Amino acid sequence: MRVIARSTLREFWQTHPEAEEPLKAWYAEAKHASWQTPQDIKNRYGSASFPGNDRVVFNICGKKHRLVALVRYKFAVVYIRFIDTHDAYDKIDAKEI
Repeated sequence: MRVIARSTLREFWQTHPEAEEPLKAWYAEAKHASWQTPQDIKNRYGSASFPGNDRVVFNICGKKHRLVALVRYKFAVVYIRFIDTHDAYDKIDAKEI
């Protein structure tokens, strides 16, 4: 998958250093993945949720941080739409961000 944009993840871990290694690991896995359906993601990330509108919510650092991605399976592209704390995630609409 093509992940857009790693710089978003980097900016986040600069202010949340505990998230650096988990985000690097997630990025490496996503980059080498070939997700065709939501089930492909669910098979690898059992705690991932799918709020709708092609969004996927990943837990980072356990449940301390949330990453919302827009996945375009047909084009093999993952767009990072949101990365922040659990509290900040609670204030957004994941399927619209």
